[in-house]
Amino acid sequence: MLNWSPCRDCAVRDDALCGAVPLEELTQLNRNAHRKRYRPGSVILASGERPDWHANIISGVVKLTLALPDGRQQIVGLLFAADFLGRPFKDIAPYTAEAATVVELCCFGRRHFEQLIEAQSGVRRLFIERTLDAVDAARDWMMLLGCKSAEERVATLILLMARRRRAEWCEPCVQRQMLTIDLPLSRTDMAEYLGLRIETVSRQLRRLATAGVIETSSRRTVTVRNLAALERMVSG
Repeated sequence: MLNWSPCRDCAVRDDALCGAVPLEELTQLNRNAHRKRYRPGSVILASGERPDWHANIISGVVKLTLALPDGRQQIVGLLFAADFLGRPFKDIAPYTAEAATVVELCCFGRRHFEQLIEAQSGVRRLFIERTLDAVDAARDWMMLLGCKSAEERVATLILLMARRRRAEWCEPCVQRQMLTIDLPLSRTDMAEYLGLRIETVSRQLRRLATAGVIETSSRRTVTVRNLAALERMVSG
């Protein structure tokens, strides 16, 4: 657990839900707030748990999974810096949240935050907007799994992770369209998330590299060499 730092020093405050919280309410919320750090592979929240907290993701990537009684599981979502982790107004966690990378969270009391949503129209509106954005993203992912080719699926995932981690880009790299990212998912996770075989994911990555769209310097590091071409592949 890390020492608490003031909100004014928070790297994601302007993009997180806290950006809509009035200062006096934010002070109250922070009285019991604390930060937690998780190593890759650590379970942050297990399905069926009754957490007494919600959290903003300060850094890192969290994967959300659902499992069947026979043990089969599916990655159903990814959360990045500034995203909200939790399920307000529901006692039981409906999914398992696992750290895909090193993850740092800012945790605060569940009941107080739920009262804040009910009392503050700005927070409530932003929370609804974020929730609807998540619904739209889920529908887009249904389209990807149902209609897109293997190449389009892999290209979409790379573009998604590149855009969500754009804060890590340097300005000269953006101008040259040379965007290097550390993939938060293993080949196995990518295959699970995209509904493909591991061999298919590896083959499509090689095809993208051969075409000059990306460059892979390791199993987890990808450099986007041609962003425009990647976007064209995503759109079909």
